[in-house]
Amino acid sequence: MTSYLPSLLGGALIGLSSMMLLILNGRIAGISGIVGGLLQGNNRWTNAAFVVGLLLGPVRYFLTFHHWPTATITASLPLVMIAGFLVGFGSRMGSGCTSGHGIMGLARLSPRSIVAVVTFLLSGALAVALLHGAVL
Repeated sequence: MTSYLPSLLGGALIGLSSMMLLILNGRIAGISGIVGGLLQGNNRWTNAAFVVGLLLGPVRYFLTFHHWPTATITASLPLVMIAGFLVGFGSRMGSGCTSGHGIMGLARLSPRSIVAVVTFLLSGALAVALLHGAVL
């Protein structure tokens, strides 16, 4: 059970912060929209506080669990940069990212978000199947 505790706490904090942003500010907690708004100069203080909170997450993790969260990236830096560009492009084209659609949209039973999340999941499963030679 203790191995799931960090994920459980992280998920609870994401849900709580998303709920607070919606209730207190009437805004959806979608990362691509918040970062895009920050770059465009919209709601600077709120957007900046949200992004700073995201960046301080690993520091909070370290203070709580006394070690840094582990992440292993095996792809090359150019591939990671291309993937990041495509994710950003896709999230703007799809009017939101996985956090906006998956966390806030599903909670609000948004039909557009339901379609988006199903598309995300099927695309991810297909990519894994194709890259790892799995049989569908």
